[in-house]
Amino acid sequence: MSASPSFEEIRDLIRADRRGALVTIVAGPGIGAKLLVSQEDTSGSLGDAALDEAAAAIARELLPGEESAVREVDGRELFFDVYAPQPKLLIVGAVDFAAALAHLAHLSGFRVAVVDARERFATLDRIPHADEVVVAWPHEYLAANPPDDATYAAVLTHEPRFDDPTLTALLGSKVAYIGAMGSRRAHGERLERLRAAGFGEQELARISGPIGLDIGAKTPEETAVSILAEVIAARHGRPGGRLSQREKSETVHTLKERGAI
Repeated sequence: MSASPSFEEIRDLIRADRRGALVTIVAGPGIGAKLLVSQEDTSGSLGDAALDEAAAAIARELLPGEESAVREVDGRELFFDVYAPQPKLLIVGAVDFAAALAHLAHLSGFRVAVVDARERFATLDRIPHADEVVVAWPHEYLAANPPDDATYAAVLTHEPRFDDPTLTALLGSKVAYIGAMGSRRAHGERLERLRAAGFGEQELARISGPIGLDIGAKTPEETAVSILAEVIAARHGRPGGRLSQREKSETVHTLKERGAI
């Protein structure tokens, strides 16, 4: 049997908070053989170079969705055990909403960082549930700490001096989600400034503004629910509507496909 990835390699991938998948043949020739696939490379083998290549391609398709799966390839049943990094929520602006959002995100399993250039606001006393509170200009923090595709950014400052350079930096990164607080009018003006800076419509479509789902939020806590709900929906590729309506729409879609309506 071909060499399997070592325990240390699997451990190091998980400890480094990297995306990866351990592929195992669970039925068919070579049962038990393993291949460790990351976004950059592979380790071990399933016993055949062509099978390794096919399995690695499938694994990398599965990585963003963060869900394990079973696939049949060349007469073998492969189990893809997917490892995902801890999701990170970057909150830009230590405003009143930030404390509630940081608390809720922490309870939901996110690692939370809050960044604000205003020292009197950016303190752990005000936002005790954040993993880190950084006093820095957000765009400078982003330049030193480029966000990855497991990072979700909530820009709560709604001031051009913060928003514009921050959004410029975020749009140039791999960040998974960008939400920006502010009224529809303020967001429209923000988009016009970014267009003038050279951003196209496809790039600007990455920004969700005003941030959050439409649940009629009034308080900071309700607003935090609205924002985090949109972040979670974005993380799982969902539109964020009601489950009851989703079921109805899927039923109608199925009936239309069958020619029943």
